[in-house]
Amino acid sequence: MSVKAEIARRRTFGIVSHPDAGKTTLTEKLLLFGGAIQEAGAVKSNKIKKGATSDFMEIERQRGISVATSVLAFEYKGTKINILDTPGHKDFAEDTFRTLTAVDSVIVVIDVAKGVEEQTEKLVEVCRMRNIPIIVFVNKLDREGKDAFELLDEIEQKLKLSVTPLSFPIGMGYDFKGIYNIWEKNINLFSGDSRKNIEETIEISDLQDTVLDELIGAKAANTLREELELVQGVYPDFDKEAYLAGKQQPVFFGSALNSFGVRELLDCFVAIAPTPRPKQSEERLVHPNEKDFSGFVFKIHANMDPKHRDRLAFIKIVSGVFERNTPYLHVRHNKKLKFSSPNAFFAERKQIVDISYPGDIVGLHDTGNFKIGDTLTSGEEIHYKGIPSFSPEHFRYINNADPMKTKQLNKGIDQLMDEGVAQLFTLELNGRKVIGTVGALQYEVIQYRLEHEYGAKCTYEPLNVYKACWVEPEDPKGEEFKEFLRVKQRFMAKDKRNQLVFLADSAFSLQMTQQKYPSVKMHFVSEFDVA
Repeated sequence: MSVKAEIARRRTFGIVSHPDAGKTTLTEKLLLFGGAIQEAGAVKSNKIKKGATSDFMEIERQRGISVATSVLAFEYKGTKINILDTPGHKDFAEDTFRTLTAVDSVIVVIDVAKGVEEQTEKLVEVCRMRNIPIIVFVNKLDREGKDAFELLDEIEQKLKLSVTPLSFPIGMGYDFKGIYNIWEKNINLFSGDSRKNIEETIEISDLQDTVLDELIGAKAANTLREELELVQGVYPDFDKEAYLAGKQQPVFFGSALNSFGVRELLDCFVAIAPTPRPKQSEERLVHPNEKDFSGFVFKIHANMDPKHRDRLAFIKIVSGVFERNTPYLHVRHNKKLKFSSPNAFFAERKQIVDISYPGDIVGLHDTGNFKIGDTLTSGEEIHYKGIPSFSPEHFRYINNADPMKTKQLNKGIDQLMDEGVAQLFTLELNGRKVIGTVGALQYEVIQYRLEHEYGAKCTYEPLNVYKACWVEPEDPKGEEFKEFLRVKQRFMAKDKRNQLVFLADSAFSLQMTQQKYPSVKMHFVSEFDVA
């Protein structure tokens, strides 16, 4: 198969949602339909000791939430599909934001009872900023929830999307009888039996056909006819070009837990979702069908296999072909690296691949060469941009609870910070280490992973910091900057990349500092520099 054909059959997308909307369950069912797994793990049930396929870190299995993005790949009807299942919990939003730089499209999962929730709004905003094509999946239709039209209005208003339903529910909760598939013009009857992977599908191209009344009853059939007439009157017809440009968002309804409506979503996704898209670098726009290879690191994960203490850099291939045992240029280090065992993923299962194409995600064994945002190319010096690092919202001192394990603790902190789990600041005054996170739950994750993966123990101490600001003086040798450093000495720290950071203890003190030292610029978001 030619490179062009390989690119055309790839779809790389992320699944995003608020926690508990059923994102991980949907991921599993997509894998089930793709024949990639034989039986789905119960995501939440502790009685069944089988965790969800995509939640492979021990802490995820214990708590029933996803805390790291996992990568899953499978084949479906001749299409190679790469799914990035992201954490929904807001404490791990930074991992999700970074992952969105590596996807070509997104499926947003919404709970039928809760509707649009806060975290979904934030994630969709990031997708909208980047014009990422979005498909919406309204989940849990076997439970009582909001009216379908009410939900569609909410999605339009809260998420500022322009929706068009491609399937429509027949009843809901106790009255849920199935789904009319507008895209394929057929009806799916719901039996409520989750052991049946694929429900009965009946072709109905004419809604006036009396077969519809026989299948679901005259009352439900008439309601459906009225509702679909309303859908046609209110919502625009599906326009693939508008969807690909991020201007129109198709909506599907279903119940992931019951495998219902998932096949319809997958079939339509394969037909309409974009193939690998061009990506903007600082130098130029890079197209997938270019001959030369390029890719970027969007995630680093230590200890995917705790037995081997391995550390993997996840690379999204943007252009050209990535081949095993071929030297590639690490742009930031300006040196060539060769990879003898690049991995393709299936949650924690990995297999070595000889060749990968644009759209694929490859895991490279890393001994500490990579940082998030690094570019790898056939030789051209290009820098991919748009991988953000935010000012943390929580700050704590980290202390060593076992002096005999200092080396392990330092190594653990070092590797976890490279992963982007949190940010490390070292105070200039006394060298104490401060960990800054987006959410408080990350402290538990760090503590747990330090103990279980590195054999080190830590404790935390509260620290009153309002914001971490990256400092950029107009004149690094000027008197004003020298005075700023002297006066604010106890609030100064260095981050992991040795950049100077001012840890402001309150909004007021930050405001006063900015007024007193106008030539010292304060930044709250640092794009990962590639210097």
